[in-house]
Amino acid sequence: MDLYSIDTLMHETRQLAARYRQATGSTLPVTGEIARFDAAKSLDLQLLDNLNSSYDAIGKSGTLADQKLVIKGRAIFDSSKSTPRIGQLNPTQEWDGVLLVLFDDEYQPIEIFYASKQVIQEALTDRESNRKKRGAMSIAQFKIIGERIWTAENGAEPEIWDNQAT
Repeated sequence: MDLYSIDTLMHETRQLAARYRQATGSTLPVTGEIARFDAAKSLDLQLLDNLNSSYDAIGKSGTLADQKLVIKGRAIFDSSKSTPRIGQLNPTQEWDGVLLVLFDDEYQPIEIFYASKQVIQEALTDRESNRKKRGAMSIAQFKIIGERIWTAENGAEPEIWDNQAT
């Protein structure tokens, strides 16, 4: 299947997922695959087909070159009052960093954040919480420790944006 047909399928998947949520209030479990597709396309990544791998892609160029990357995706809905999480991260597995693709309620990418394995391990060392023991992290915490590397408005950030800089 060529890239054009994959682009078309992803476009249709976004529309279907958004309409399904509007109609039922539930979400379809497609965010992860859309995130993989968008991250690879936006950041020049080589996706892996091996579902048993501990990472999803390898960077082909730039600051992500040769890095083994886990890709997570989450849609942010205005009506959500919960604290969305990115899911489990296992620091003992083989990977170098995590990309978090954030979507709007139409499943269009808004931002992509990156955090290295070292930064994530440091954030998870606080073992007071059972969630942290399992490697779970909120989107808010990931945005604090991570770096925004892509935006819908500007594409890839020319410099790594540091949200902790003064």
